[in-house]
Amino acid sequence: MKTIDEMLHLDLLTSDQHAQIGAWIAQAGSPDEILKMPATLWQALERASEVMGIDQDLARDPQFDEVDA
Repeated sequence: MKTIDEMLHLDLLTSDQHAQIGAWIAQAGSPDEILKMPATLWQALERASEVMGIDQDLARDPQFDEVDA
């Protein structure tokens, strides 16, 4: 939910889209149920994710901070 809250804050989702997506996720009993979200909501999430660069972040190799021993 934090990510969709950020999308709303950045004006990448409307209040209505945010509410509908949040309700869908809350009622979904499994990831498979989330995947059944209506296409218009998925499209809104995809556009917002693209603007935020989420796909690029997920594809990037993890960066570990070097810890002094």
